[in-house]
Amino acid sequence: MYSKANSHVLARFLDYLKIEKGLAPLTVSAYTTDIQQFAEFLAKRKRTLLKARRNDVKDFIQQLFANSVDGRSVGRKLSALRHFYRYLLLDKLIEGDPTLNIASPKQWKVLPKSLARDEVETMLSGSRPTSARKLDEAIEMRNRAMLEVFYAGALRVSEIVGIKLEDLKLELGYILVRGKGDKERIVPLGKSAQRALAEYIRHARGALAGKHNSPLLFLGRGGRRLTRQRVWQMVSTASLTAGRHASPHTLRHSCATHMVENGADLRTVQTILGHADISTTQIYTHVALDRLKNVYQKHHPRARTRA
Repeated sequence: MYSKANSHVLARFLDYLKIEKGLAPLTVSAYTTDIQQFAEFLAKRKRTLLKARRNDVKDFIQQLFANSVDGRSVGRKLSALRHFYRYLLLDKLIEGDPTLNIASPKQWKVLPKSLARDEVETMLSGSRPTSARKLDEAIEMRNRAMLEVFYAGALRVSEIVGIKLEDLKLELGYILVRGKGDKERIVPLGKSAQRALAEYIRHARGALAGKHNSPLLFLGRGGRRLTRQRVWQMVSTASLTAGRHASPHTLRHSCATHMVENGADLRTVQTILGHADISTTQIYTHVALDRLKNVYQKHHPRARTRA
C-alpha cells in the first residue's frame, strides 16, 4: 500500500522523466517499479519516500542481495533511487539525499544468514525417528552427529562428506579437514560434537556400512558416499524444528557469527573457517554488530528516546 504522499511525489517525478527528460515508456516503467518496491519496503518501517534515511537504502539493497537478486538488477534499482532523490533534492522536497555515498553493488558483500543461538539449540536437539528399525536409528544418529560437526567446526558440505575416519581424532578433540584447494586445517570439536560422534561411531556407523568397508566417516545406506544434495536435504529437514529454513552454510555462518559475538578474535575464526584472506572473515563482525544494535534498540530503555 502506498501513502498519498508517496503517490503524489512519485507522480511528479514520473512526469519529470517523461516530459522534461523524454525517457522511453519502458524506462519510465522500470523506474516506477523500482521506486514502488522501495516504497513498499519503507511502508513496513512506517516511513514514506520523503522520510527515507541512508540506512533504509542500505538495508533495502542488503535485502535484495539476501533474496538472490543479481548485481545488475540491484545496480539498476539503486540508480533509479539516486535519480529520484536527486530530483527531490533539486526540487527542495527533501533536505538530504539518502543515496549519497552508497557504494555500488560491485563493492557490496552479502551478509550471510545465521540462526540465533536458541534456534541452533532447537535444531540440534532434533526429532527422534518414529520407526524402531535399527537402520532408521542409525541414520538419525548420523544426522545428529553431522549437524553437531557442521555447527562445531563451521564446515562446508564438500568438506564434511569427504572426511575420513582416520581424520577424526576424537580423543584429542579435533578433526582434520581438507578445504578449498585441498588445503588441510585442524578444526576443534566441542564436547557436544564429540559425544554425538562417539555415539554415531559406536552404535550407527557399522549398521550403515553393512558388509562394505569405507574409509569415510559419514556414510549413507550400504556404506555409500553421501551426496551433497542428500546432506542439504537433511539439514533443511532438521531446520524445520527451529521454525526457519537453514542450509549447511547457515550453520557454518552461525558458528562464525556466534564465536565473534562471544569475543573470538578474527584470526582464530579465519583459521577454523579456512579463509585464505581475513577480509572474508571480517564480514562476521558486521553481522555480530548488526545483531548487537538490534538487541540494544529493543531492550535499552532510552534507545528510542527522542530529544
